[in-house]
Amino acid sequence: MSLLVVGLSHRSAPVSVLERASLNADAQLKLLQDTVAAEPAAEAAVLATCNRIELYADVDKFHAGVAELSTLLAQHSGVGLEELTPHLYVHYEDRAVHHLFSVACGLDSMVVGEGQILGQIKDSLARAQDLHTAGRLLNDLFQQALRVGKRAHSETGIDRAGQSLVTFGLEQLSAGADVQQWARGKKALVIGAGSMSSLAAATLARAGVAEIVVANRTFERAERLALLLEVQYGQRLSEGDDTDVLARAVPMDAVPGELTRADVAVSCTGATGLVLTADSVAATVEGRTGAPVVADTAVRETAVRETAVREAGETPLPGAGSAADENCPLDLSSVSSVPSGFSVMGEAAVAGLDAATLEQHGAWAAGGTAVDRTRETGRSGPEADAELIGALAATATRVGRIPERRRPEPVAEVPRPEPVLFLLDLAMPRDVDAAVHRLAGARLVDIESLAEASADAPMAADVDMVRRIVADEVAAFGAAQRAAHITPTVVALRSMAADVVAGEIARLEGRLPGLDDKHRAEITQTVKRVVDKLLHAPTVRVKQLAAEPGGAGYADALRTLFDLDQETVASVSRAENSTEKNRGPA
Repeated sequence: MSLLVVGLSHRSAPVSVLERASLNADAQLKLLQDTVAAEPAAEAAVLATCNRIELYADVDKFHAGVAELSTLLAQHSGVGLEELTPHLYVHYEDRAVHHLFSVACGLDSMVVGEGQILGQIKDSLARAQDLHTAGRLLNDLFQQALRVGKRAHSETGIDRAGQSLVTFGLEQLSAGADVQQWARGKKALVIGAGSMSSLAAATLARAGVAEIVVANRTFERAERLALLLEVQYGQRLSEGDDTDVLARAVPMDAVPGELTRADVAVSCTGATGLVLTADSVAATVEGRTGAPVVADTAVRETAVRETAVREAGETPLPGAGSAADENCPLDLSSVSSVPSGFSVMGEAAVAGLDAATLEQHGAWAAGGTAVDRTRETGRSGPEADAELIGALAATATRVGRIPERRRPEPVAEVPRPEPVLFLLDLAMPRDVDAAVHRLAGARLVDIESLAEASADAPMAADVDMVRRIVADEVAAFGAAQRAAHITPTVVALRSMAADVVAGEIARLEGRLPGLDDKHRAEITQTVKRVVDKLLHAPTVRVKQLAAEPGGAGYADALRTLFDLDQETVASVSRAENSTEKNRGPA
């Protein structure tokens, strides 16, 4: 069997795809059950966070495993396989181990070095253990990943390379200002009572907000979180601080009303639909400012139109919209939709007109009489058109080029007003309507904007140290797994040797019935020592060789040389796996 991981994350897929592919708790359980029921997989675990969905499995066939796991991810996420496939990544054996260890250390997180992923890995392992889908391999893998992550945080300064997603999000909300000063005295609304929401509430409390309101679909969970906040942060955070954190819980249907009182709203729920719509946010902002809320794009487009009108009024177009247009052969109303900045009698107006109409216009512009050359010559087609175009060119030479309006100068972008409502959306799929990004008076930071902000974040020197730790741990894990792979064979060999000893002692007793207990015990012990000494060097050496790269074949060689029963070896492996499936997370 071999370790395989198929998944997608913020590094391989846009947030829009991650949002649609997100798995709720029920979908994760069903995915685990269907994976172990599939032919190629014997074990399975799902790691699903706000910015990654990964399916780990112990498979017996690589290509069949990739196909099966990809199909299962598509089925349970609801995203079509053809659409999902370009965003999937596949890691196998040592690369899969390296990937999970890197994830556990925060190297693959949106915010490098964040430690929340350790709790999510622990939850994933516990879920797989509860469903009995984690055997020896995945138990060892995930528990070792937790140890590697803890080692990276304790032995290096990886925490300095990044922060939690919550802290990073609040820094983006404050637009570079000191979060403590920015949050001081503000009223916060936290929607959701899970681990991420709890962390957000605690972070806001430490930052010095004056009030935290917790809303959740299960009111008891919101009440429990509010009580914890009140107990832990209700007292003054530091000497001389006159701000006490007040925390209270409200039901979910109270969110619209609480939003009108809040300065900061953080949402992280498992809802499949929007929790805060653009209309509700706009209504809140309008209530604060007393002025209608418009989208930034609408503001800019209005400014452009007004500027164009002003410039057009300074230099009226010749004849346009006046009595001078009488008898003009062009229907000016039909070209009223010409892009601003061009005269209706310029190139934009006459583009696509036939040559006869062009000549009619040229004659009229010159003050002459429009001539219908088609009736005059009785000809039509390319030759007549060529003559008409030539006549128009002569007219233009005589009276001068029809003047055109210049494009207006670029309009300075209307400054965005200072926000009166700050929103942090850490949910996947999103809780807050993305249209809020365009509302003046509101500032929204969500997973997508966090990904953009963190794309060019500087890497700390400690990251290199963590990478070395990961590389060492991957090598050690591989060696341990290869050595463990041969253990059932060694156990079966020693079991066979014990059976041989027992059989020979029984035969000896039949031939020497008068043998007393003392001599029988001495003979038995002597035979066992001989067998142990003969097997000691080969079994120790074969474990050492098996731990090296390419050492998997030594188990087969041992079985062949000693003619070991394959079913006996398999039964030892099954016994070990049944024990491993019930091991708790580290």
